[in-house]
This record gives sequence, C-alpha cells and structure tokens, in this order.
Amino acid sequence: MRAKVVSLKGISLAVLVTTLAGCQGMYTGTGTTVSQTDASPGFGAQRHAEAPTPAQIFADLHERRLQHSPQMATSLGDPRGMDRWDGPTLAHAQTSALITIQAFERLQQHHDFDALSRQDQISWMVLQNEAENAKRNLPYLQHSYLFNQMFGVQTSGPSFLINAHKINTAKDAWAYVRRLQTWDEQLDGFLARTYQAAEAGIYPPKFTYDYVIRDSRNLVTGAPFDGGADNAIWDDFKTKLAKTNIAPEEQERLKAAAKQALLRDIRPAYQRVIAAMQDLKTYAPGDHGVWALPDGEDYYKARLMFRTSTDLSAEEIHQIGLDEMDRIHNEMREIVKKVNFDGSLREFFQFTREDERFTYPQTPEGREAYLAASKAAIDGMRKKLPEQFGRLPKAELVVKPVEAFREQSAGRAFYNRPAPDGSRPGTYYVNLYNLKAVPKYEIEALAYHEGLPGHHMQIALAMEAEGIPEFRKHSWQTAYGEGWALYTEYLGKEMGFYQDPYSDYGRLTMELWRAARLVVDTGLHAKRWTRQQAIDYLIENTPADVREAERAINRYMVMPGQATAYKIGMIKIQELRAKAKSELGSAYDQRAFHDVILENGPVPLDVLERIVDQWIAQRKAA
Repeated sequence: MRAKVVSLKGISLAVLVTTLAGCQGMYTGTGTTVSQTDASPGFGAQRHAEAPTPAQIFADLHERRLQHSPQMATSLGDPRGMDRWDGPTLAHAQTSALITIQAFERLQQHHDFDALSRQDQISWMVLQNEAENAKRNLPYLQHSYLFNQMFGVQTSGPSFLINAHKINTAKDAWAYVRRLQTWDEQLDGFLARTYQAAEAGIYPPKFTYDYVIRDSRNLVTGAPFDGGADNAIWDDFKTKLAKTNIAPEEQERLKAAAKQALLRDIRPAYQRVIAAMQDLKTYAPGDHGVWALPDGEDYYKARLMFRTSTDLSAEEIHQIGLDEMDRIHNEMREIVKKVNFDGSLREFFQFTREDERFTYPQTPEGREAYLAASKAAIDGMRKKLPEQFGRLPKAELVVKPVEAFREQSAGRAFYNRPAPDGSRPGTYYVNLYNLKAVPKYEIEALAYHEGLPGHHMQIALAMEAEGIPEFRKHSWQTAYGEGWALYTEYLGKEMGFYQDPYSDYGRLTMELWRAARLVVDTGLHAKRWTRQQAIDYLIENTPADVREAERAINRYMVMPGQATAYKIGMIKIQELRAKAKSELGSAYDQRAFHDVILENGPVPLDVLERIVDQWIAQRKAA
C-alpha cells in the first residue's frame, strides 16, 4: 500500500477504519500499523495478566473470528450466534481484516520469531501472510462483486442454510427461522454496498446481472411461493425438521413461522434484488477485466499475490501458462497416437467433445450413472491411499449432486468441508445440470481433485491435526489448497489409475485447463483482452466448446487471480518433491513427503518450501 492515506469512495480509509463497530484500534493511514492494546476488548486481555503466549494470541484470534462471524461458527459446529448472519456492511468486512492485522502486531509486540518453537514459527509466518494480505486488500473491499454467478450473496445464504445449518433441537429450528426472517436485511445491506460501489465506478461485467436475476427468481419459485414442487429452502427446512424428535405441534408452529418468513420477508427481498439488477445493468459499462476499475492495475497485483502467495508478475504467470500449454499439448498428442486416432489434436478435441460415447445421456438414469461412477472413483482411490499416505482422515466423504436452485450457475464440481465435531461429512458436489459438460473421461480426475486424495484429505487432515492452532486449521491458502488438489490428479496416474487412455486424456484436459487459466486470467485483467478474445483462446487451445469457454471466462472475470493459483501451486509442490528426491536419494520416502505437505494445514508456498527444506535436512541428519 502506498505511504499515504488511501481513499475509497472519497472517504479516507483512516476515517473508515477508526469508526468500525467493535474495533478499538487505530489505522495510521500509512498502510503499516494498526495498533491494538492488550487491554482492548475482544483480545483476551483480562485472561492474560502478563504478556500473552503465542498460543493465547492464536486462540484469541480464532475466538474473535468466531465472535465476528456467526456463519463461521455455525460451519464449525459452534452454536453461538446460530440465529444471526455475518454483517453485510463494509465496516464488517474491514473489521475482519483488522482482527487479523491486530493479532499479528500483537504477536510481534510480545515475541521474537527466533525464540519460538517450530510450530509457533509456522503459525507466525502464516499469520504474517494473512495480515499482509489483509492490509494490501483493505483499499479494495468494494472491488469484490457481491452479486455474481459464482459466489454471489443471492445464493450464499440459502446454500449456507442448506449445507451448514443443522437442526437437531427446537432451538436449532427456531434459529433457522430467525435467519429466514432476517435474510432480507442481509440482501438489502448488500444491495446498498453494491450501489455505493457503482457510484465509485465499480460494476461487475454486464453478463453477471442476468445470472443473478435468474438465481433470484429460482429462489422464490415453487411451494410455498406457488403451486410447484417445494422450493429448495422450504424442502430443506421441512426435511430436517421431520428427522428430529421435536413435538408435532411445535413442528407445525415452526413450519408456519418459516412459511411466513419466506412469503413476507424473503420473496419481497428477492424482488428488490431483481429490480436492482435490472436497474444496474442499464448503467454497467460492459464486460471488462478489473483493469477497467478504479486502481484496477494495483488491485489485480494484490489479488495475484493473495491467490498465488508469490510475487510473480502477471507477465511471468502468463508466460508460465504458455509454456505449460505447449508441454501438455505434446503429451496429448502421444495419447492421440495411442488410441490410433487419425487426425490433428484439434480434431481429436472435437471428436471427444461430440462423440456420444463419452457422455451419459441427459436423463434421470444418466444422472444416476454419473453419480455412481463418481462414487466408484472415490471408493477405488480410498482403498489405495495407504500406499501414498501415512495419515488418513477420520471424517467421512459423501458424493452429492448440486442442488437444483443453483446448478445452472454453479461450477462443474466442488467440495464442502466437514464439521469438526463429525456431525457433517465432507461433501463432493457434482453438477449434473448438463452432462455434456462433464464427460466420462474426466470423472476420475475430478473425483481425485475434489475428494480423495485432494481437497477432502487436505482439509479434513488439517481440521483433525493435533498441535496446531485452530486459526490455521480453518484458514485457506488458495495456491496451497488448489495446487495440492491439482497435484493429486497427477498422483492418481502414478498410483495406477487412468487405465483407460481416454481417462488419462481427461486428466490432461483438466491440467491443460489450469494452464490455460494462467494465460486468460492475466490476459483479461492485465493485458486488457476482451471477453471474446479470452473465449476464443480457450476454444482454439482446449477441448472446450463455446458454451463451456464462455462459462469459464465468466468465472475468471468475476474472480480475478483465483484461477492462477492451481497451476502455480501444483508446480511448487512438484518442484519440492523433485528437490527432496534429488537430495535424499534412497532415503526419500514418498508417504512421509506427502504427510509433511499435509500435516501443517494450509500454508503459503514460501512457508511450505521452508517446511520441506527442514524435513530434508532432518532426514539427511538422521
């Protein structure tokens, strides 16, 4: 951040920060210091009469995050605030950043890095990275598009209720109802911020508005809004309620209250969202990368640093992408020869995209077959995990289809973490809306990436780890997390999977896709490519058809930098493995290497490299 007061919407950031609800600190305006005395509320000062230990500072950080985010608490199985939402205001978002910044400054104030234990040093480095990212991104909190087709708030509340809010008791059920009754306030708050951003010249790409409108209409369609099948929220509430031991008469009162909230509060709120999106769409300048936003170039640099946990420039990332595209294309040509296809690689792309043998039919039976094949891939991998890992997760993993209300907007597949108390398993979601978009030959790689040994193993093991603070167990580092998941797609090949050459081709198509992301993401947001240029690049260089390419580019346009993390993270893990093999020789143990990568939870890539270097040194000395 520049060494002067940064303004947002004409308001000094220093003024904004000092007025945050619940914050006692002071932002100096230099971009370097947010002071918070140990006597300030919320930092456990009264519990720590003397200088707090690192463990106390880390515990206080996690506690403050739970207090500040009722939704995070619910997701982690903590019952506090179960009837409330996180705040929709800019002040709430800034407070989230300040909680992290102040915790790291407190750690620096009371401790010396070199005097700490190994685990506390790792925690220091992780927290330092989080604090630096929080500072770097403070001026750009309005740049994130609140309403969009990927993670937009229009679907986030209903998705959260369905996936995270459990109902075991009447108190849980009434908390669910209260969240229904107040979701309209959340949407109105997010709309207010969206209009404020628009006043500052911050509009999402124009195509996003129609997606948001469609999602919003879907969420107020079906019973009890009309005579159709049960609405997703209504169905979720009734289904959860029916599985409890709550007395029948109270269940009826609960259903009546939930129904009233849906009709009285939620339907009008989504009607306001629809009207606002229709209004804002008329003013949106077009489909653009973030270079077109105020301070867009600096914003994109901040996003790349946040997502990749490196200081690689957009130009460097772009070139890495081009080089990887060439390498993977050559590997694909070897498969073309292996299957005796008579034609070019582009013709092979078209063949695998269009031949019906590679997709399930778009029927209920086809959807069930895809779901069954995904489960089979997970089951097959589960049996062979001990060959590559010393530690295995205790949390269960289930495979489910994406809910109907968001399947048109959601990605092809994704993962939801389990509850720490075991009350909710990890979930691998497959999107069955368009089976043409999820060919059979990609089923294995997708399952390994999202499920085992990808995100589920990585996230569940972090949550179950002993000896690391809670804040690290539940944080997220995109390059580490997505880099690991992409690495495991390749690991599956080393483990003997992808026996069908077309399945191995599917693995390569997914790796190619992640390489292409380096090219198009930097093209869109740094090189000022048009949306159509980026779409054309994918069509020309990957197996994507027009619809798939458009959908992908739409994602990258509303999530700047995120898509670059996958390949950058994978490359780093592969580099570290090659280094370990080279230096350790016959003493190299791949099971131990994988355990080292996973045992400390999500960390920035430079911290991961330090961890691996220490492990190599220890193995050499043994």
